[in-house]
Amino acid sequence: MSERGAFPINIRNATASDLDAVIRLDMDTTGTEKRAYWQEAFARHVAPPYNGRLFLIAEKDGVAVGFIVAETRAWEFGSPPCGWVFALNVATELREHGIASVLFNQLCARLRLAGVDTLRTMVAITNKVNLSFFRSMGMTSGPYIELEKRLE
Repeated sequence: MSERGAFPINIRNATASDLDAVIRLDMDTTGTEKRAYWQEAFARHVAPPYNGRLFLIAEKDGVAVGFIVAETRAWEFGSPPCGWVFALNVATELREHGIASVLFNQLCARLRLAGVDTLRTMVAITNKVNLSFFRSMGMTSGPYIELEKRLE
């Protein structure tokens, strides 16, 4: 059930049949169809072996209305095993109903059961909506700084 009690939400593992719904949800948010990207994400996160990878779907009345994608990674730059959120999306018309919070909390619970005690993600510094959401879920700045160089 939604944490705000608006309507029941079912959280389940993604299946291959969710691919088109995920592509649609992502395209509605980003304006770009990324079929090849999502096909690869499904190949890595939806088909066994899972190896610490999670792809969860939020359903309302049997329809996919959101998703979260994460995996456990270890020892990059000396970091012990931790979870990484790669994607989180909720249907535009259903935002502000707690669906993202339910997805996030379910992800955290599953990672804890797997022995993971830290969760990380990256958010564009200009993306105030996602930054605000992740902070509201208890995430704070971590011990790493992202660096980049433009390759010309």
